[in-house]
Amino acid sequence: GGHHPTREGEVFNTRYQALRKLGCGAFATVWLCQDMRRKKRVAVKVLKSTEGFAEAAQDEVALLRCVSSMKKKDQAGENIISLLDDFKMIGENGFHILLLRVLQCWALGPSLRCLMGNYAAQGLPLPFVKKSLQQVLAGLHFLHKRCRIIHADIKPENVLLYGRDKSLQRLLPDMLDCSQRTDLRLKGPGGDLGNRLEESDLTSIEVKIADLGSACWTYKPFSKEIQTQPYRALEVLLGLDYGTPADIWSTGCLAFEMATGEHLFDPQPGKYFSRDDDHVARIIELLGRIPPHIAFSWNKSTKFFSRPGALLRISRLSPRSLHSILADRHNWTKHEVTPFAAFLLPALRYAPERRATAAQCLQHPWL
Repeated sequence: GGHHPTREGEVFNTRYQALRKLGCGAFATVWLCQDMRRKKRVAVKVLKSTEGFAEAAQDEVALLRCVSSMKKKDQAGENIISLLDDFKMIGENGFHILLLRVLQCWALGPSLRCLMGNYAAQGLPLPFVKKSLQQVLAGLHFLHKRCRIIHADIKPENVLLYGRDKSLQRLLPDMLDCSQRTDLRLKGPGGDLGNRLEESDLTSIEVKIADLGSACWTYKPFSKEIQTQPYRALEVLLGLDYGTPADIWSTGCLAFEMATGEHLFDPQPGKYFSRDDDHVARIIELLGRIPPHIAFSWNKSTKFFSRPGALLRISRLSPRSLHSILADRHNWTKHEVTPFAAFLLPALRYAPERRATAAQCLQHPWL
């Protein structure tokens, strides 16, 4: 750029030393850095600064500050990544930097997506699934009730692994580049990671919810279009008003994917219908007819339905129950299927006000 960096910019450049890139997305790049003053490793999120992103960056900082202040008050929210500092450097190619806290006692690990990729299509061990979901739901309960925040993008990529155990601290950075290493599979002894990550090691791994870049206040939604497609709640697909129950729908999709190794809904566009059309069709196939008072409660619904219960562009549906998917495709026993389905289905209720809350999910016997 043509401008001198701000004083904040000079402080940032002298205090933080970049070690390696942790990841990048459409809106930002995240770097692992050494905080020279605190003698700790931290994650630095650099946001693109075009006009549209600048406002989003300010929103994200406000949301993160709320989370940090609420955590100080009651020690809750330990399953949410926190803001440590934020810097703003403006130049001709100005950009915003958010500094996220990474505590010294745990290794910043890869995302849940990485771990799931290493387990191929068999799903993660159920004790680990249950433990991780407890932590995700505890984090969501804190966001929803204490902070009045909707995360709006719960998915495996936004759930980070961490471990206090030293062997895990050595292992987790090795998995950071998993997106480039598609051949990794846990094959047991002798496999790529099988000799380093035993099932017992998973009990030492915990999770944290990351990335409030899509989040909003419960009383002030920022966008009609939220969530990544496979995890998008029905009310969002239909263009209805949404709230914290949208996060619970995503968590239900996440739970199924962790437990089975496949998406609950993986919509694809066809020659005569869109990806959204297919998504709504797949939801109906699994969960049944959408009641007219939901299907026809908003203008956008005319995009999907010709009359109550009838889709405009997809005529042949193949109903399938959650029980049959788990039993037939994944070879679960009835003893495994029944309690899991009892946990999952209340998180996928069509009416958001009837959907289980994070607190109710946490009380479920399956967990």
